[in-house]
Amino acid sequence: MVDCHKQDNKEKVTPMAIIVDIKPEVQAELGRQAAAHGVDIGSYAASLLEEAAHVPAGSKKLSQHQLDETLRELAQFSHKIPLLPDEAFSRESLYRDHD
Repeated sequence: MVDCHKQDNKEKVTPMAIIVDIKPEVQAELGRQAAAHGVDIGSYAASLLEEAAHVPAGSKKLSQHQLDETLRELAQFSHKIPLLPDEAFSRESLYRDHD
């Protein structure tokens, strides 16, 4: 069962439950991906449905845990980003192709 939100009108949003029959191997893969994102399988499946429905970005809210996980994923390889010298950020360096 996946919890979603059903919008009756612009002001009232009520939860909606959907039952989806999926193959065991699909359920196992969803479970693996949900665990990798640090969320339960229902929340992960709901986020995939919202993404597929093209819900506008402003209406999707991340939990604190999801935000922390996203930031951790972004920072995961930050140690591989080369350090740049201070001169790389000078006005002359940024605008050298402009007059």
